[in-house]
Amino acid sequence: MSAVPRKADHKISDIFIKRWSPRAMSGEAVSDEELKTLFEAARWAPSSYNGQPWRFIYAKKDSPHWNIFFDLLDPFNRTWCHKAAALLVIISRKKFEFNEKPERTHSFDTGAAWENLALQGSINGLVVHGMEGFDYDDAKKVLQIPAHYQVEAMCAIGRPGKLEDLPKELQEREFPSERKKLNEIIAQGVFNSAWK
Repeated sequence: MSAVPRKADHKISDIFIKRWSPRAMSGEAVSDEELKTLFEAARWAPSSYNGQPWRFIYAKKDSPHWNIFFDLLDPFNRTWCHKAAALLVIISRKKFEFNEKPERTHSFDTGAAWENLALQGSINGLVVHGMEGFDYDDAKKVLQIPAHYQVEAMCAIGRPGKLEDLPKELQEREFPSERKKLNEIIAQGVFNSAWK
């Protein structure tokens, strides 16, 4: 699978434009050590009061937990996630551990950890694809997640696969996407009334 090169409008590291979210995976296993490298990258994300609210619950394809995770996916995501080597559910603790007061940035901080994980996966030549297409309520129930945690997202990890192994309708979407221009996402001073 070859990614179409993207071009940044301003000087940034290639790490940001080389990372994308393909779906084609080979079905080959990913080792525990390879997964731990991704989790290690996530561990070093910044967080409010160094609270580190992120948690990752995962199942490798060859584990007895795989079907539990796979069954959480919506039908669309099942069409390609069956070739993943691991599925992750990403959750965040809604209160600080040191005083049990609400941590307003728990989702924000967990997003930073997710980004570290995704970037490290890209650097390591793995497919890392985040998604919201799954049953959040079932995830909370079947994974026994306590009420003071919030389910944020799922993610599929695997080795790159062949485009032709994807369903036809997904083959047409298997390319790095563009991004909005800076003038569509930044405003100096006040909210941009042109934003939708």
